[in-house]
Amino acid sequence: MLSLEHLAGLLENHQAAAAAPVREFFIGGRPFAFNAHPAIMGVVNLSADSWYRESVCLSADSAIQRGRVLAAQGAAIIDVGAESTLAYAARADDAVQNSRLLPVIRELRAEGIQVSVETYSPAVTRASLEAGANVLNLTGTEASDEIYQMVAAHDAAVIICYVAGRNVREVGDFDLGADPVPMLRDYFARQIEVAQRNGVERIFLDPGLGFYYRNLQDSAVRVRHQMNVFLNTFRLRELGFPICHALPHAFDYFGEEVRCAEPFFAVLAALGKTSLFRTHEVPQIKAVLDTLKIF
Repeated sequence: MLSLEHLAGLLENHQAAAAAPVREFFIGGRPFAFNAHPAIMGVVNLSADSWYRESVCLSADSAIQRGRVLAAQGAAIIDVGAESTLAYAARADDAVQNSRLLPVIRELRAEGIQVSVETYSPAVTRASLEAGANVLNLTGTEASDEIYQMVAAHDAAVIICYVAGRNVREVGDFDLGADPVPMLRDYFARQIEVAQRNGVERIFLDPGLGFYYRNLQDSAVRVRHQMNVFLNTFRLRELGFPICHALPHAFDYFGEEVRCAEPFFAVLAALGKTSLFRTHEVPQIKAVLDTLKIF
């Protein structure tokens, strides 16, 4: 059971990390003051295999309309992806991904909406940045120098996701040590060095809690791990960069009320000083964050 005593002990043991500031920067001309005001990233899924049905858009027009709605509801950035991260989902090659993504990116950017693209493909990265994407949501580890060079050349930002494998579709087991932070810190420190060496300075760090790992299929193990990482997220701030979290669903616990899961996890993520909340439920997350502000 999560308790006030647990939270007090966590803070007492890591007070310096809790006070550590993170970088603040502009994305697409918009300032983000992450140390004072967390931001929300809304999700548009362009793959029929994505299980969160409310976010699935199977045409460019419906995706563009959802992006507009999410922005109006309070999303500062719209994250679009053309291939599901689920293990059983069909692969989408570069041509398929580009055919789905590029019309949506171009139209949303033409309307002044900030756009992130989730991919691990260099070719999709290049095409998306050329179409105007502001952020790369990087879900792989291969060709990192090439990809970071593209991000830098387009003056974009990058979300570096923790991925225990070549990409999000080819992950192994997750290291379930009692304290996940040292492993995450080492991974991100290496990736930050590569990104900065290639000219990237606008960086988010994402522990990758929504990805499919074979040894996280037991719901109790998975949710305990997710809660633990959320609450310990502030310790990663010592790396100097804002933290992004994709809010999970805990379907085995929430069942028919699954749309309440992301708002619940948003509270834990906020306590852990998350800077960017990736969510399918933008209005609910905005309400949670607005309510926490008044305390």
